[in-house]
Order: sequence, then C-alpha cells, then structure tokens
Amino acid sequence: SAYGFKHCTGLATSAWIIGLLDPAGHVSLVSQLSFCASHKIDHFFCDLSPLLKISCSDTYKVEMMNCIVGSLLTLSTFLLTLISYVFIIVAILKIKSTEGRYKAFSTCSSHLTCISIFYGTIIFPYMRPASSYYPEQDTFFALLYIVLVPLFNPIIYNLKNHDFKDGVKKMIQKLTL
Repeated sequence: SAYGFKHCTGLATSAWIIGLLDPAGHVSLVSQLSFCASHKIDHFFCDLSPLLKISCSDTYKVEMMNCIVGSLLTLSTFLLTLISYVFIIVAILKIKSTEGRYKAFSTCSSHLTCISIFYGTIIFPYMRPASSYYPEQDTFFALLYIVLVPLFNPIIYNLKNHDFKDGVKKMIQKLTL
C-alpha cells in the first residue's frame, strides 16, 4: 500500500540521516585534537576511546558528546525495540491456541536473544568516559558486538530449522567418531 511504502521510506531515510549525522559532530571535535603521544592506537580498529587515549588535548567535549549522543541513540533504539515487543507480546497473548502462542514466542525468543547480546555488548564501551578505557576489555566487547552478534544471528535464527539441527547432529557424529 502507499501508506506502507511511505512509512518504510521514512524509516529508511531517518536511519540514513541519523547514520550520517551522528559521526559528524565526533569527527568535527576529534579533528581539533592534538596527538603528541604515540600514534599507535591500542585497538584492532580506530575506535573513539583508544583515539582519545592517545590525545594530549582536553577530550572533555568529545567524551561528553559521545556519552550524550551514544546514550540517546542507544536508549532510544532500545526503547523502540522494547515498545515493539510489548505490542508483539500483547498480540501473541491474544492467540487462542497454545501451540500458536508457543510458535510465536519461540520466534520472538530468537530475536530477543540477538538483541540482548547486541545491546549488552555495545552499552558497556560507549556509555562511559574514555578515562575508564581499558584496551583488553574494550577489545573483548568490540569483538563481541562486531563478530559474535553477526556470527550468532544465523545460528540462533536457524535453531528452529529441523534441517539445520539434523546437519549439526550429523557433523557432531562425524567429529566424535
């Protein structure tokens, strides 16, 4: 329908605009910093906290912007996801059959698992001051949300797929023989 298309276009446009504008303030502020210490970033990608750690300038503005914008974006998307799940759960509870409710909750639980892993790992490194930056911890959490979430997404969603389960069982049997 025309309404659905407009709605999807508006959501996609909003996501693109926010995705382009969010880093603009950070880039502007970081470009004004001086880096007089080592130019070696103690991380496997150029993330904000390790970058601020090697700066000899006052990083307060960048840290505040990171905390405020990160909190607003993370909490707003989390709240939108939470609100949508309240509506989904209410709709599921209206399903008459127990089997139908079970299937619906089973589908939702896969998505909730992925969402929980994602938000749980992304909140820690981005919603705290850079002064509490610990390279090993941040690298660990970055690996979790950059590698683990995309790796587990297809596995978690396929756990209900019988062909997938049978394939995993066969693979385990071959490995244990």
